[in-house]
Amino acid sequence: MKRGERALVRPHVVTRGRARPSRNTFEMDTQVYAVREAPTGTAGPEMRRVLRLCRDGATPVAEIAGHLELPLSVTKVLLGDLLDSGHIVTRSAQHDLEAPDMGLLQDVLDGLRASL
Repeated sequence: MKRGERALVRPHVVTRGRARPSRNTFEMDTQVYAVREAPTGTAGPEMRRVLRLCRDGATPVAEIAGHLELPLSVTKVLLGDLLDSGHIVTRSAQHDLEAPDMGLLQDVLDGLRASL
């Protein structure tokens, strides 16, 4: 096989036939952190790649799927397994629940218009 080519492995093989994660806690922007390495021989190559990707800091679910070149749904199943086994932790992206300060936004807009 040439560099950059992947062996053709069907997604249902990667997830051992499962179509959904054990938990439905993963959004595309959920941040994933690896907290321990997988013991040799117990995790598939995709799981080991996830742990390598996330060991140096937060990695969003969508980015992990892109690196693995797997559908998002398959990636979520793998992440669910890693979360269940204690190999990763996740943090939801911070979404501001409060409405933005419209006065501040108007002041910024006015300032930008004045500088043009």
